[in-house]
Amino acid sequence: MEMKEKKVGEFKVKEICINNMLIGIATDIGPRILYVADVKKPDFNFFGHLPEAGEETPNGYWRMYGGHRLWVSPEEMPRTYSMDDKPIKIEKIKDGILIVGNTEKENSVQKEIEIKPHSKNGLEVIHRIKNIGKTHITFAAWALSVMRREGFAIIPFNAGQRGFLPDRRMAIWPYTNFTDKRLMLQDEYIFIQQNPTAKQPIKIGTIAHPSWLAYYINGSVFVKTFSREEGEYPDFGCNVEIYTNSDFLELETLSPLKTAAPSQSIQHTETWNILNVAGLKPDSKSVESKLIKLIKS
Repeated sequence: MEMKEKKVGEFKVKEICINNMLIGIATDIGPRILYVADVKKPDFNFFGHLPEAGEETPNGYWRMYGGHRLWVSPEEMPRTYSMDDKPIKIEKIKDGILIVGNTEKENSVQKEIEIKPHSKNGLEVIHRIKNIGKTHITFAAWALSVMRREGFAIIPFNAGQRGFLPDRRMAIWPYTNFTDKRLMLQDEYIFIQQNPTAKQPIKIGTIAHPSWLAYYINGSVFVKTFSREEGEYPDFGCNVEIYTNSDFLELETLSPLKTAAPSQSIQHTETWNILNVAGLKPDSKSVESKLIKLIKS
């Protein structure tokens, strides 16, 4: 598996081709995957690039950078916003690549991301968070992908149940306006538009039925699928979350909350793929007719 030197903005990355996808792994920060593209469209990066965006923390200014990252959930300051601005290790392993983050002694964790080909197409992204402390820790693995502007996210939202009891749930963050036109609720899907002119952020979470998330832009769809595990999930029981503001949109998936003993790791796996779908609209009929067969194939 060949790795090439490349730059995404100011950052050096190792570019790797896996099946039908190109990815760029940052070398001087992270763990971060700053670049993902179809091999047929190598100059179109699905991920957003945000070198200056971030958050003030007690330990300094945390920079978002953009791309794909691994966090610890539930969100908590300063634990979640641990500094990841130092060089990391990128290792070739059997059938894949391993990205090893620096130890976070103050949080008693170490993060790593393994990337390997998926059996059909696309790639598997395996997230692990290891307890490097001396006591048990309860947390969830949280995989976040910062997408470029002017597309829309899709959450499948049909549990397929019938009867008298509720079959779906939704978590709403305090700054979210439920009348916001970027948020479109339909019977089987939730759509969230990224709008560069928007003045306020929005964030929602839910349980995806079935277990996938997608982002459509310029005739292509970036899809993340995952397995739903039994257990308690963070944020009122969410395994997917979407955040958007005027600069980007985040596709987020989560593992259940688990308790890791010292030296034990929590793992969460996503499968990524890029599909060509011309003329997809934020509408259930459009998704059913144009996208679902491709996701299932």
